[in-house]
Amino acid sequence: MKSENIYKGFGICDEVYGYCSRIAESLKPRFEKIDEIAEYNQAKIIRAMQEARVSEACLLETTGYGYNDIGRDTLEAVYAAAFHTEDALVRSQIVCGTHALATALFGNTRPGDAVFSPVGLPYDTLQEVIGLRPSAGSLKEYGVDFSYVDLLPEGSFDWEGIRAGIRDNTRLVTIQRSRGYSDRHSLSVAEIGELIRFIRSIKPDAVIMVDNCYGEFIETIEPTDVGADMIVGSLIKNPGGGIAPVGGYIAGTRRCVENAAARLTAPGLGKEVGPSLGNSRLLYQGFFMGPHVAASAEKGAIFAANIYEGLGFDVTPDGREPREDIIQAITFHDPQGVISFSKGIQKAAPVDSFVTPEPAPMPGYSDQVIMAAGCFISGSSIELSCDGPLREPYTVYFQGGLTWYHSKFGVMMSLQQMVEDGFVQKERLI
Repeated sequence: MKSENIYKGFGICDEVYGYCSRIAESLKPRFEKIDEIAEYNQAKIIRAMQEARVSEACLLETTGYGYNDIGRDTLEAVYAAAFHTEDALVRSQIVCGTHALATALFGNTRPGDAVFSPVGLPYDTLQEVIGLRPSAGSLKEYGVDFSYVDLLPEGSFDWEGIRAGIRDNTRLVTIQRSRGYSDRHSLSVAEIGELIRFIRSIKPDAVIMVDNCYGEFIETIEPTDVGADMIVGSLIKNPGGGIAPVGGYIAGTRRCVENAAARLTAPGLGKEVGPSLGNSRLLYQGFFMGPHVAASAEKGAIFAANIYEGLGFDVTPDGREPREDIIQAITFHDPQGVISFSKGIQKAAPVDSFVTPEPAPMPGYSDQVIMAAGCFISGSSIELSCDGPLREPYTVYFQGGLTWYHSKFGVMMSLQQMVEDGFVQKERLI
């Protein structure tokens, strides 16, 4: 049976199917290069697992305090080897990426210190952690200051602004790899390396942390390969491969990881406690699947960029640019466009496909947010999903897809919904 026939069963019209098929065919040479990167990263993870001597015993659960949890300790050795760091903290007790970042920040700063961002404001949920918006227990309440410098209008680093922004008490510099809800571009590992070298020339003893969310396995190297003291991320994004049910990681120097561990548990306990609770096999298997799944999601993002750019919508990155993460921004300049796109993504979900997403207040966000995600793991944004704040210029952020075929289907359903809601005319697809 031709795929065209089964897609018709989902209500996809001939015009949408034909337009999307032509775009997909044109991208095959580019997708081959993505597969080459995934193959390299897959071998890198297998080597890390073999060097750490992962055994069947590592997949078993522990409870209680989790003392001498061989699975947990070996998994952290695998992460450290794969990311070329001295140590790693990989735990189910870290509930999300924001929690991982907060743990790293609180663990590696002290009252009177300053945190500095040379790439603009961090993602919305981290702003409450810092204290830019009032929140109980923020860094600001603990006497840790925060400042930032935006990128220049053309997207380059503001070198003089960065030089002026780093002060004597700047203890930690935080670099967000992905764009978040801002209009700047996501950063390549090479750009992050250039930025780190500049910061080191000004403040050699500063701790440099990279928010690595959505960027793992998109390149053959990670920010720790170019001088970052630690990288931080979520296991329900790229490194969890859509299999990890929860968790986050911090990989970096031994001192940074130990400081973070003392914050996650308690001083004197650190990494020695924390049971795996039956999640070990899922965390290992998810990390093993990470490169393949990230490649699938990246293909979906490139496909979405080309689909919507060809119809005249503003997309970032554009359809030809190199990729630094799995996120695709599409701007509609109309809140109903964001809602229509999200409805289409939800209709492509394997779970809750019958649900209609609506904008609503969300913890940690200053605006109403719409989210579409019918996931096996609740909130997993490595699975097919999209979200965006309902504010100007009304941009939706598309990401994920455990397989390229599901990413492709999701984009097709989003376009079909846009046609049905009148945002795209069928004539433009011919």
